[in-house]
Amino acid sequence: MPYTELDQKAINTIRVLAVDATSKANSGHPGAPMGMAPISHVLFNKFMKFNPKNPKWINRDRFVLSNGHGCMLQYALLHLFGYDLSLDDLKAFRQLGSKTPGHPEAHDTPGIEVTTGPLGQGFANAVGLAMAEAHFAARFNKPGFELFDNYTYCFFGDGCAMEGVASEAASQAGHLQLGKLICIYDDNHISIDGSTDCAFTEDVMMRFEAYGWHTLHVENGDEDLEAMEKAIAEAKKVTNKPTVIKLTTTIGYGSKLAGTGGVHGNPLKPDDAQNVKSKFGFDPTKSFDVPQDVYEQYGQAASAGAAAEAEWNKLFEAYKKEYAAEGADLERRLANLLPEGWEKALPVYKPTDPAIASRKLSETVLTKLYDVIPELIGGSADLTASNLTRAKDATDYQPESTGLGTYAGRYVRYGVREHAMGAIMNGLAAYGGIIPFGGTFLNFVSYAAGAVRLSSVSQVRVIWVATHDSIGLGEDGPTHQPIETLAHFRALPNCMVWRPADGNEVSGCYYVCLTSKHTPSIIALSRQNLPQLEGSTIEKAIKGAYVLEEKPNADITLISTGSEVGIAVDAAKELKEKHNIIARVVSMPCWEVFDAQSKEYRLSVLPDGKPILSVEVLSTLGWERYAHESFGLNRFGASGPYKEVYDKFEFNPEGIAKRALQTIAFWKPVTPLRSPINRAFEQLI
Repeated sequence: MPYTELDQKAINTIRVLAVDATSKANSGHPGAPMGMAPISHVLFNKFMKFNPKNPKWINRDRFVLSNGHGCMLQYALLHLFGYDLSLDDLKAFRQLGSKTPGHPEAHDTPGIEVTTGPLGQGFANAVGLAMAEAHFAARFNKPGFELFDNYTYCFFGDGCAMEGVASEAASQAGHLQLGKLICIYDDNHISIDGSTDCAFTEDVMMRFEAYGWHTLHVENGDEDLEAMEKAIAEAKKVTNKPTVIKLTTTIGYGSKLAGTGGVHGNPLKPDDAQNVKSKFGFDPTKSFDVPQDVYEQYGQAASAGAAAEAEWNKLFEAYKKEYAAEGADLERRLANLLPEGWEKALPVYKPTDPAIASRKLSETVLTKLYDVIPELIGGSADLTASNLTRAKDATDYQPESTGLGTYAGRYVRYGVREHAMGAIMNGLAAYGGIIPFGGTFLNFVSYAAGAVRLSSVSQVRVIWVATHDSIGLGEDGPTHQPIETLAHFRALPNCMVWRPADGNEVSGCYYVCLTSKHTPSIIALSRQNLPQLEGSTIEKAIKGAYVLEEKPNADITLISTGSEVGIAVDAAKELKEKHNIIARVVSMPCWEVFDAQSKEYRLSVLPDGKPILSVEVLSTLGWERYAHESFGLNRFGASGPYKEVYDKFEFNPEGIAKRALQTIAFWKPVTPLRSPINRAFEQLI
C-alpha cells in the first residue's frame, strides 16, 4: 500500500512530540528522533510484531535503541502505539520519578527491552537478544509449531559505531550468522563534538562486510519511505547473515539547526520549535498535540499485534498437548522459575576431601547443573581451559553450517571479547528464560566494567565466572593479578561479589546467584588448590559470612575470603601454639549478602569487644566496614611461583600472626571496643 498524507502526519507527530518533550524539560536530544522518525514509522507499522497490552509476550519482535540519548523517539512510539505510557508521562520527560527518564531504563518503562545509554551497549544487547531467539527456535520449534520466529531490530548511531563494544559484538554476530538481527545505522555524520569528520572517517559498511554482515544503504533517510520499506524487506530475506542498513539522515530534520551539532544535545529554541510545528502542519501555539487519526492508525497496528499474540497462545496450547515435556519446560522458564529440586545437585564436601582449586569446584557445579537447569547458557572469552566453564557433555552454540555446533547448543565461544560478552549476556538475560554466565580472568572483568554496571542498573541475573582471582595465579605477574578489581565491583550497587573459600562455599554462592533473579554476580575463583574447611556448609555460606571457628574468650577475630581463609585458620593455630593467643576465624564469601542479614546476626559474626583483622590479598579499600585493621595489598603483585609470591608479601601464617599481635596491642587500650558493624547510621536511603 502506498504511503499517504496520514503516514507523513504520523511521522511529523513523532517529531513534534520529541520537540515538545525536550523543550518542556529544557533538556534532552531532539535531533535523532526528528531524523529517525520516518524509519521508525515504517518499521513499527509495516514490520514489527508486538502487543502493547502485554509487553512481555515472548515471541514479540525486539527493538533496541542503542543511541539511547534519542529516547524521546522511543517514548513517542510507545505512547502512540498504546503502551502504558500516557501523554502526561511524555510531559514528565526527564523529571524525577517519571516513566520517561533521560535514557531508556528497562525496569522503568513498559516496552523498553534493555537499558541503554552508554553508547554501543544496546547494539551488543541486541546481539544477545538475537542469539536468544535463535536458541529458543532451535530448542523448541517443531514441525507445524514455529513458536519462536521473532526479529531483533536495533537503531544505532555514529557514537555506537565508534565504541569498541559494538565492534566486538558485531564481529561475534557475523560469525554466528544471526539472520534475524537487523540493525539500522543512523548515518547523520554528527556527534557531540560536531561533524564526525573530526574523528570518524572510516567506511562503516566495509567494516560490517568484513564482519560477515549483509549491508544495504538507503540514501534518502529523511523522505524515501518506500526505499526504507524495501530495505527492511530485503534484510528479512537474508537468513544466514545479520543485516545493517545504512540510513543517511539529517539530524534535527525540519529545524533551523538541521544537520548540525546544535540539535544533538539541546532543546530547540522557542522560535525554532514553533517553526518546526508550522513547517509540519501543526499549530505552533499548541504542545503535545496528537491528531486522533494518528492514534487510530497506530492503534490498528497494535490490534494486529494483540491478535498475533492470541494466535500464538493457541499454538502454544496445542504444542503443550503434542510435546508435553518441552511445553512444561518452556512454561516454567517463561514463568522465571527454576526446576523443582535443582539445588539437590549442588555438591557437598567434607574436610577430609582433597584440596581443589575453586575454579575446578566451579566446574563441578556447572557440570552437575548442566542437565538440571537447561536455561543455564554460558561460555568463556577464549579461556575455556582456564575458566573451566564448559560442561563435559555440552554442545557449542554455533550455526550448523560451521560444523562446530548448533543454535540449540548451550556453550558460547565468545572469543577474546570480554566487553561484548558482558553486554551480550545482558541481552540474553533480557530475552527471558535464559540464565547466562561467562568466564574470564577476574582482572579482565574490568574490561567489561561498562556492561557489568548496566547488569546492575538493569537488574538482570548474569553470572561472571572470574578465575585467577589474586596473586595466587603466580607466574603471569602484575598485569594479570587483580588487586583493585573486587573493591571496584563491591562498590557497585546491586551487584554480588563472591570469593568462596572451599567447595561448600562455591556451592553456596551458586545457590544465591541462581536464586537472585534481579541481581548480577561476580564469582572470584582461585587457580591454586584450596583445602575443604572444617565448619563450612552451604547453609552458612549463603548468609554471606559466618563463624568458621568459634573460640570462647577469643582475643581477636580474623576475617578473610577465598584462598586466604585456609591461611587464616593456620594463622589461628600459629597464634595459639606460639603466642597463647586465641583467635576466632570468620569466612566472608560475599559482603553484599552479609550486609542483607539482620544486625543481630551480623553482630554475632563480628561482635563487640574483640579487635577484628581482615586478611585478603587485594586492596583493603572497604574493609573498614567490617574490621578494625586490614592486611592486604597496596601495590601490584609479582611474577613467580604463587607460594613464593605469597611469602614475599607475608600472606602466610607467620605474617598474619604478626599483624594479629600488632592489632591486639594497638586496640587493647580502647574500652569498650565496638564492632565496626555498630555504626551511627545504616542505609537511610
